[in-house]
Amino acid sequence: MTAGTAEASALYDLPGPRARRRHAVYGVACALVILALLACLVYRLFATDQFTHTKWLPFAYKGIQELLLRGLGNTLKAFAAAAVLSLALGALLAAGRLSDHRAVRWPATVVVEFFRAMPVLVMIFFIFVALKVQALPALVAGLTLYNGSVLAEVFRSGVHSVERGQREAAFALGMRKTQVMTYVLAPQAVRAMLPAIISQLVVALKDTSLGFLITYEEFLHAGKLIASNLDYDLPFIPVVMVISPIYIGMCMLLSWFARWVSRREQRSPKTEAVDVAPAQPGTLLRGAQ
Repeated sequence: MTAGTAEASALYDLPGPRARRRHAVYGVACALVILALLACLVYRLFATDQFTHTKWLPFAYKGIQELLLRGLGNTLKAFAAAAVLSLALGALLAAGRLSDHRAVRWPATVVVEFFRAMPVLVMIFFIFVALKVQALPALVAGLTLYNGSVLAEVFRSGVHSVERGQREAAFALGMRKTQVMTYVLAPQAVRAMLPAIISQLVVALKDTSLGFLITYEEFLHAGKLIASNLDYDLPFIPVVMVISPIYIGMCMLLSWFARWVSRREQRSPKTEAVDVAPAQPGTLLRGAQ
């Protein structure tokens, strides 16, 4: 029995032959249900004439392709700006919430709780309509305020997840709080925070689609223009089938990037223990002399 099997068997009993057969039946049944649902979906798409030449004809035109590419570029532009600013704002607010000074900690807490509770669409509309800001800055500002507040809690939780002994040992060595945070707590908290950070960035990427409500020409806005065209028999479903995989692909790229960074951190020489050569016979005796 291998170490992994022994550890697993210590947590729960290994399934016997009857249980394995039952699990196999459940697996086959679930697969059949999923296939049946997919077959029903494809049938409904064909039954409602979603694969006709007229509905898919727009994507053959260069002007439509350029419209989609321009919308995709605007989406990535808004996401890049919102992601960078959200990370910066989140780090700033987290530092405020971790401060020992009440005059800094309480205002940071109020800001975080307010913008976390406020719907992101309301913030975008308020900035765009009430403050009369252009579409792109309004969208970026709304996404930054919301996601930055959420990331502030992620950063704070990540720092608190580090063992208390690490902090105490650093202070015992005479390090200041800034040095403890920069050189001890933050590097160790990165691994714990990374999945949550990427998940929140995925939320920010998807929320860029709210820009079409304030006439920002992003990816979804371009798709809406195509889908509402009567000349092509309102190709709403084909537009969704084209746009959705691109959104999914961008989110998967973010997840892949997170896994790549995590593996790189694990292989980094700064995070690996230094090999210690085995002591030679008589070393302790000579050191004691």
